[in-house]
Amino acid sequence: MVKLDHVYKEYQRGQALVPALRDICMDVSKGEFCALMGPSGCGKSTLLNLVAGLDTPTAGTIFLNGRSTLDFSDADWTTLRREVIGMVFQAFHLLPGLTAGENVALPLLLSGKAGRAMRARVAECLEAVGMRHRDVHRPSELSGGEQQRVAIARALASSPQLILADEPTGNLDSQSGTEIIALLRSLPQRLGQTVLLATHSQEAAQQADRVLLMKDGRLQF
Repeated sequence: MVKLDHVYKEYQRGQALVPALRDICMDVSKGEFCALMGPSGCGKSTLLNLVAGLDTPTAGTIFLNGRSTLDFSDADWTTLRREVIGMVFQAFHLLPGLTAGENVALPLLLSGKAGRAMRARVAECLEAVGMRHRDVHRPSELSGGEQQRVAIARALASSPQLILADEPTGNLDSQSGTEIIALLRSLPQRLGQTVLLATHSQEAAQQADRVLLMKDGRLQF
C-alpha cells in the first residue's frame, strides 16, 4: 500500500540545510494499522506530509499501491487526496460555520456528489463513528473528542484506502484519546483500510499492528 525507498527530506534555513528525514525505508501493507512513534520534531509529521503529497522528498521514492509518485503532478496528488487518502489532524480543522453533517459532506461535494446518495453517505459515516445523533450540531457545540470523531467521519467520506492520522489525540483528554485510537484501530478490521498513525503516545502506539520508532529523522531498528 505505502512504500518509502531511501527517502530523504531537507529544509533550507538561511545558508544551512536542515535534515528532517534521513534514508527512510519502510513498507506498510494494505489493511495494516502502523504507528510511527517518537518525540516531537523527530520527523513523523514530515513523513506523513510526504506520503500525502503535501511536500516533496529531497531524494528517494514514495510508492502508493505499487505506483511511484515521482512524476505526480499537482492534479494527480489532488485526485489522490480526494479519492485514495483520508487525513486526520491534531487540530480538527472543522469549518465552524457548518454542522457536523455539512463538514462530512465537504469532500463529497468537492467530488461532484450531491442529493440523496450524498446524504446517505454522510449519515453512514457519522454512524460509523457514533456521531449520527449530532449531525446538525456545529463544532462549537461538540466536545474535543466529538469533533475528532466528526473529522474521522469526514476522512472516511470518500471511502479512502489509506488513512493518515497525525497526532489525532494530541488535543484530547486521555479518555477521549483512548476512544479515538480504538476507533482508528477498528477501521482496518471493519472497512479494510490502511492506517498510518503518527504519535508520541506509547499507549496509542500499543494498539497498532506494528510500531516504527523514529528519532532525529531516522527509523530506529
